[in-house]
Parts: sequence; structure tokens; C-alpha cells
Amino acid sequence: MNDFVNNVRDLSTEEFDTTTLLKNAAQQATARNYNDIFIMDVDSHHYENESFAQIAEYIEDPTIKHLALNKAKIGGGRTNFQPSQIGFQDVGGRVTRYARRKQEQTPPSPHRDITLARRWMDAMGVDMACLFPTPMLHLGMHPQVEMEVTLARAYNRWLCDTILTEESRICSMLYLPLNDPDASIRMIEEFGDRKGVVGFMVTSTRYRPIFDNAYMKVYRALEERNLPLSFHAGYNWFDQSMSQLNRFISVHALGFTFFNMIHLTNWIINGLPERFPKLKVMWIESGLAWLPFLMQRLDNEYMMRTSEAPLLKRRPSEYIADMYFSTQPMEMVHNKKALEVTFEMLRAETQLLYSSDYPHWDMDLPSTIYDLPFLDHRAKKNILGENALKLFNIEPVWSEKKLQAREGKVAAAVGMR
Repeated sequence: MNDFVNNVRDLSTEEFDTTTLLKNAAQQATARNYNDIFIMDVDSHHYENESFAQIAEYIEDPTIKHLALNKAKIGGGRTNFQPSQIGFQDVGGRVTRYARRKQEQTPPSPHRDITLARRWMDAMGVDMACLFPTPMLHLGMHPQVEMEVTLARAYNRWLCDTILTEESRICSMLYLPLNDPDASIRMIEEFGDRKGVVGFMVTSTRYRPIFDNAYMKVYRALEERNLPLSFHAGYNWFDQSMSQLNRFISVHALGFTFFNMIHLTNWIINGLPERFPKLKVMWIESGLAWLPFLMQRLDNEYMMRTSEAPLLKRRPSEYIADMYFSTQPMEMVHNKKALEVTFEMLRAETQLLYSSDYPHWDMDLPSTIYDLPFLDHRAKKNILGENALKLFNIEPVWSEKKLQAREGKVAAAVGMR
């Protein structure tokens, strides 16, 4: 044990840069020549707690603002929204970008998060990215509902004012404090038309059932505005079921699917697709392997007990196949046949959207889609970016790096004539 402690590197003295970190990813993107493929990452993250002192300035409640600013001051400008679980996500410090991120040098402007996003996007060949918070993904479990609402609104205001207005390549599905339906309505009304807002996101780690009648006006407001609703997966080790697990790998494997399975089942069986047929729903960061199981399981139960789901006009699997799903984490990489069947069941060519989950430790590069042998070129282009443009009803914003490469290609072709 002493040898291990003595050999731990002091990362605070080392230089760090996202471009260097993702050197191999950049080489991979160059080798695959993504220049003519629009790539949109529908699930990437920043660490909003690193800008917490800025976000706290947007808090309107004077008491909570005072507490937050004081916490930020004591914590060096940072604070967490969740109980810490030391050493799990960064594998005991072996994922060095977690610790070294704070050492990366950025210019005074634009905002640091914009600079960092541009660096990783350019390295991976990503043109646009949908940005989500990280610690706030656990905010739905906060024992004070008003705290979720207050922090969510402050974060949304800060994100719109500071990031989305300044960088067209970054968009977001804003945090929706679903524990308070009325506050959620106000959030949709206030931010639904803001630049870069392409929908709203619910953190899946929560307990209030989504078929509660109080939520119907929220879903209607989104449907009327043609704004998609996403459920972003997470885990809660303190959940009574999860607390039986003694390893983080177990919690991570099951937790990120568990809450989305609960919410999706409730969504289907309670007939919400029939009540809101034009509302587009996406499920994020819970992978794909659980979906064939759930489709078959719910179909089997439904065919035996159709009276318990009287609003349904089709089998549950047919409603699921109309929904949208993000790719990460891409499971079954060693069983291409199982993955191909999963893609067929989900109608992946039109319903699946690429996501990296960068900078988290289990991130996926665009090659996870580009290299699949059973997809043709059109399907790859759809999943990597075209499906997202249709879902969000937005125009593509290409990276300068790709635009320059394409202009150079055109110029070279003209010169050869």
C-alpha cells in the first residue's frame, strides 16, 4: 500500500490540454475522413460546478443565493449538488483528465466551457453538441423541491446567457425541475424560445411517477411548442435496490438503465403516447441492451392483460420503436449480431442518435457508429447527425475545421481542371 501511495503522480504540476489528450481521437477522425459527414453529439457534458460562483449570481432567492455564494467562496468557486463518492468515476485517479482538467489553460474569452468544448469537438470530428450538466443530474433527489427549482432556473439562465448565446455549435435541452410541475411550465415558457434551446431534459433519477396528472400540462406545453422531452439516465446508490450492490461497476451497470426502464414503462402502459402523439421523447445515456428485453417483456404482458392498458392501440414495442434513443454507452461491441438485431428493433436508421458522453470515463467516439459493418453509409450519416437535426428541427452548424477542409478540397478540384 505504501508503494502505491509513494508512486501516485502529482498531477497539479503537469501541463494538460484537451487537444493533446484527444490526439488519438483526432487521428482516428482524420483516418475515417468525417469531413463530409455532419456529426452531432446529443449527450455531452460540462462540469457546471466549476462555474458555480457565476451560476450562483443568477439565484433570485436572497437566502439561497447568500448560502450558495458563501459555499462557492469556501470551496474555491466550486461546489457539488450531490454527496461525493470518492474515487469511483475516475477509477481511483487513473482517468487523469478528471484531476487535470482544472490545469488546462484557456484564453480570457470566450467562456472557458466554450473553449474546452471546441477543443474536444474538433478533435473528435463533432460539429454540434448538446450540452448537459453533470452534478445537477442528481438534483431530482434533493429533499427540498424548491432547491431543485431555484438551482435549475439559475443554471438555465446562466447557460443561455453565457454559453448558448455565444456559441452556435453548442445547444442544450434545458434542465426541467419536474418535481414542481408549475415551475416546469414557467421554465418552458421562459426559455423555450431562447437561442440554442432545442428541448427540455428530465433527470431520470427521481421517484414521482411520470403519469401523475399534474404533469399533463407540462407535456402539453412541450407538444404545442414542438420541443422534445428527454430523460437523462443516472444512478442512485442510496436507492433501496441499488444499496444492495457493493461495487460501483454493479451500480453503474444497473443504475443507468433502472430509472429509465421505470419511466419508459410508466410512459407506455399509461398511454401517454396516445395522449400526446406529437410529443417527441428521447432516452439518454442508458445504452441500448435493455430495450429488446423491455420490448419483448411488455409485449408479452400486454397480450395477456390488455385491459390494464386500455389507452393503448398498439403493442408496447411499437410505441417504443417510435421513440428516440442516444447511442452511449454502446454495448454488445463483441456481439455484432445482437447489436444488429437491437438496431433493427429500434429502427435505428431514423430513431437512434449518436452521443459521446464526453468527458466522462465511459465515452464513445463517432467510430462506434461509423465502423459498424451492418450499417450502410446513409444509416451512418443519419445516426451520426441527420436524425438529431430532424428531431430538434434545426439547421446544421459545421465546424470551421471541416468547412476549411471542404473548401480546400473544392479548390484543389477546380485547380485540376
